[in-house]
Amino acid sequence: MVITVLSEEKLADFLKTGKDWSRTRTSIPGVFVLKLPPYRASPARLVAELNPIDETGNPKKRRGIVLRSSAELEEFKKMFQDEKLPKLLSMIDKINPEVKVGKGRKGEEGFIEL
Repeated sequence: MVITVLSEEKLADFLKTGKDWSRTRTSIPGVFVLKLPPYRASPARLVAELNPIDETGNPKKRRGIVLRSSAELEEFKKMFQDEKLPKLLSMIDKINPEVKVGKGRKGEEGFIEL
């Protein structure tokens, strides 16, 4: 499909020309592409970041859940499906103080259509 080829080209271009730690939106709400800088023997690379968005489409958190591979996604899926997780989060909600919601973050580039 042409859309996949164009998206891969945009991703490759973002990897080459994007600034380290910059993020770009995708067509999936709350899913961003983040460029990681080179580190020791690892070259610069792209990762998917899952980060809830506000009503303007900006990420609510400074950094979301970073997924480096499809295998890592499968590991997270298993954790999210554990029936004990909602119970734990409900208890945490009751115990934690209420948090005020801040404004969106800067430092995003472009848009990736998937």
